Amino acid sequence: MSTALALVGAFKAYGEHAALVDFTLDVQPGQIHAIVGLNGAGKTTAMKALVGQTRLDQGEALVLGSPIADASTSSLARLGYVVDEPFGYPELTVLANIAFAARLHGLSSDDAVAASHTWVERLDLHQWAHTRARALSLGNRQRLGFACASAHRPSVLILDEPTNALDPAGVLLLRDALVDAAARGAGVLVSSHHLDEVSRIAHLITVVHAGRVIGTLEPGQVDLERRFFEAVRAWDEDARTGGTA
Repeated sequence: MSTALALVGAFKAYGEHAALVDFTLDVQPGQIHAIVGLNGAGKTTAMKALVGQTRLDQGEALVLGSPIADASTSSLARLGYVVDEPFGYPELTVLANIAFAARLHGLSSDDAVAASHTWVERLDLHQWAHTRARALSLGNRQRLGFACASAHRPSVLILDEPTNALDPAGVLLLRDALVDAAARGAGVLVSSHHLDEVSRIAHLITVVHAGRVIGTLEPGQVDLERRFFEAVRAWDEDARTGGTA
């Protein structure tokens, strides 16, 4: 079975700022892989590279075994993602947005409509099913964006800080949906600031700092935050003393 997602030796610079440096990671089918890091660590840039929103200066971004730039239409239809801003047309209702997203990914009209109703119920959006997206709260827009990314049952899910605006009920709904996606074989890449949250569902946690992969954390360990900051401080100290390449 091929790797669901991979970045291999990725390098990306914006002017003199290196956003990614020799950045390598992979996500296997059926795996929830979390990347954690401080603001500006490179998490979003890595995800944008994987969905083709950012072109790497060096290295490769692979989706379902193919470079994202060369991915076929059928491969792209198996991808679902929310990076930066949740998908949603402001003038369309919640149901219409989900159905439209599903149609864009190849579902028939009937299946797209059925999927929209399923996800409205699953993410507890039924109260706003006929509300235009522009009138939703930030948390409900985030739920809508996840529904749009998931309605076609993608083989690969990429989610950038998906729980940031969610209330505790929303976090639980999202968590269950991610676990179910991995259980049916999808590869899931999720970024987060919330170590305690991703530790509950991730199979692997990768620590990202200064555009680099600097280590991994074992989900379920005690003192994850302490371990995270120890890794970051150790890298910074090595960099300060010239020990980090």
